[in-house]
Amino acid sequence: MDLFLNRMKTLLGDEYDEFLRFYNGDNFRGLRVNTLKCSADKLRAALGFEFKSTPFCPDGFYIPPEVESLGKHPLHHAGAFYIQEPSATSAVEMLGVERGDYVLDLCAAPGGKSTQIGAKLGGTGLLWSNEIVKSRANILLSNIERMGIHNAVVTNSHPEQLCQSLAGQFDKVLIDAPCSGEGMFRKNSAAQTEWSEEHVKSCAERQLHILNSAKLALKPGGVMVYSTCTFSPEENEGVIKRFLDENPDFTLEDAGVDFGRPAMKHARRIFPMNGGEGHFAARLRKSGSLIRTSCEEKSTESANREVFEFYDSLFVNRPFGENLIIKNNKIIILPKNYIEIKGLPVLRAGIILGENVKNRIEPHHSAFMAAKPSDCARRVELSSDSAEIRAFLHGEEISVPADLKGYAAVCVDGVTCGFGKASGGRLKNKYPKGLRTLK
Repeated sequence: MDLFLNRMKTLLGDEYDEFLRFYNGDNFRGLRVNTLKCSADKLRAALGFEFKSTPFCPDGFYIPPEVESLGKHPLHHAGAFYIQEPSATSAVEMLGVERGDYVLDLCAAPGGKSTQIGAKLGGTGLLWSNEIVKSRANILLSNIERMGIHNAVVTNSHPEQLCQSLAGQFDKVLIDAPCSGEGMFRKNSAAQTEWSEEHVKSCAERQLHILNSAKLALKPGGVMVYSTCTFSPEENEGVIKRFLDENPDFTLEDAGVDFGRPAMKHARRIFPMNGGEGHFAARLRKSGSLIRTSCEEKSTESANREVFEFYDSLFVNRPFGENLIIKNNKIIILPKNYIEIKGLPVLRAGIILGENVKNRIEPHHSAFMAAKPSDCARRVELSSDSAEIRAFLHGEEISVPADLKGYAAVCVDGVTCGFGKASGGRLKNKYPKGLRTLK
């Protein structure tokens, strides 16, 4: 740590003492409201504590130090919010996602930035989220599902292979690069243990290689944002300078934000005294004129009448589109703008509507998580402070009105969080076993 602190002293000069004062204080904790499912006002009322906005994202708020165990709250299970270090939301703000964009998040696990992008897309365009490490990719998929994003593709691919396969397909690309993690030292002791100057240098080489892979996936005129959670100039300004020197068709541009502090000409740095644990981000634009891809609903030749009748029995007006396929006994609703590439390890594209089990179709959790309450043909409304929602999340049957029959969404404070099957005044629990709470 002494070597790291000496480097920070050199980097910060007269501000080093202020850095130490914040660095030795409380950690910054934050949450981001998932606007696909909830509003800040609704979440504030349900959680019962006052929100203070962060400077990095309009939907980001600080968690007061005294608040604990938010991950166990029913609305967290429902995907109404994502617990996220405040400055980690800065990179997506600099990416400038617009509705209809095709966006690639290349190093996406555990999913904070991908789900932020998904909320900004609002079900339009396409989100492609990739993670090279399989175990982390599964966590990414779980968060994409929990936050109700139905227009996403989740892959577990090497960045170079992926970007070559998807060359020229994306309006926006985010590279939240693996780094030495200096901004995470305060909450991750393992990052401190692994740190060394040699590790910093090796990270910088890997980051430059990832950037040079990512550029292949970008359309002419498209935008890339490169970000890290480290303070190291070698991994931040140094990588950007080397990339620009090697790629004269890219320019560093102003992202139009004022959080943190300037770095280089238009990049931004965030230190603890700027309100977050630490981040760096730079926005790069590729030369050329951007041509937006038009949205076309794909054919549904592989889906039959029975499948659509099942779809209509669960949801109103087919809220996820009609781009259905049947694969390995699963009924999958692909994103409307799905790009099919053979040979890529796709963990999931779109959502799973249901699965054929013993000559019947069973609904799937992911479809209900992506649905608004008004999308559901039947629903049970519960309060986040009720005994019923605690029992449901624990995997128990709950009482429901006697006239409710069939598969029904379970909603908590107006946000869908799962489903069950109603009969005779009871709801048979279908909440996935791996997600259930312990008493």
